[in-house]
Amino acid sequence: MPSSSSKNASAEPAIRAEGLSKRFGSLVAVDHLSLTVAPGEAFALVGPDGAGKTTTIRLLCGIMDPDGGQAQVLGFNTVKEAEPLKEQIGYMPQRFGLYDDLTVAENIAFYADIYRVPRAARQKRVPELLGFSNLAPFQSRLAANLSGGMRQKLGLVCALIHTPRLLILDEPTFGVDPVSRREFWQILYELLRTGMTIFLSTAYMDEAERAHRVGLMHRGRLLVADTPGAIKATFAGELLEVRADDLRAARKSLTAQPQVRQVLPLGDRLMVTVAPGQAAPAPLAAALEAGGVAAVRIAPAEPALEELFVQIVRREEGQETGEQ
Repeated sequence: MPSSSSKNASAEPAIRAEGLSKRFGSLVAVDHLSLTVAPGEAFALVGPDGAGKTTTIRLLCGIMDPDGGQAQVLGFNTVKEAEPLKEQIGYMPQRFGLYDDLTVAENIAFYADIYRVPRAARQKRVPELLGFSNLAPFQSRLAANLSGGMRQKLGLVCALIHTPRLLILDEPTFGVDPVSRREFWQILYELLRTGMTIFLSTAYMDEAERAHRVGLMHRGRLLVADTPGAIKATFAGELLEVRADDLRAARKSLTAQPQVRQVLPLGDRLMVTVAPGQAAPAPLAAALEAGGVAAVRIAPAEPALEELFVQIVRREEGQETGEQ
């Protein structure tokens, strides 16, 4: 339950970061990051390994002090008021500290003790959490014997036991099967309906699109932060989906075409960005067939965040090198 030290953040952002920076030696992990997250919002931070997502989360949780800038989370300064802030947030790192030799129920009780949740509050809270996580039938099972998806659910329950106002998750579904990922997000949607704010990092672009807003992070810098729809509206060019028997040969051939700006392999197909007004598939199909690529199928496609992210990163890198 929220402690008496909680602040009324109804009139201010749940998260406000201004010029947040963090270095590890010569490495700039977070580079002057500024963002705001509204109360009740789901914000997803996306980027490759080493982009600075985990460091950003640790700075916002008050676990780590910045080298520059500042952050206010739920109205608390993350450096000066780190301890009272931690009482108000639920934090689930990439490897949540479950105890394999304890049962599901015992792990929950352990974290309830850490957060000093009163007995009366536990009697109401624990059944609620077990119910919406579908872990009620497994209370006596050892954590060591849980599947990956069930372990993530248990970690989430433990992070929520003290009824935090803000939930911060660091790649919570990494390595989890698609069905468990979907179930995990159903739980997050239920939490959003209660007014909880959720800030998470994810390696999955399709998952990020489920959030209200998305931040694209690369080399410690936040390149853009907006709704998925608004980010997609900035897509420069037109997108085609290309399928062929030999995708490697198709990619090589397409890259050489003057109207092609970007070729992104995506599973069993290529996502090809062409210049505006150049989306007619016939010239590309002819070029592929001339290159010996068979069974070519080309169709218009809508850009997803993955294509946008690659385009934005390349645009940023072009600006850094002086390319137009």
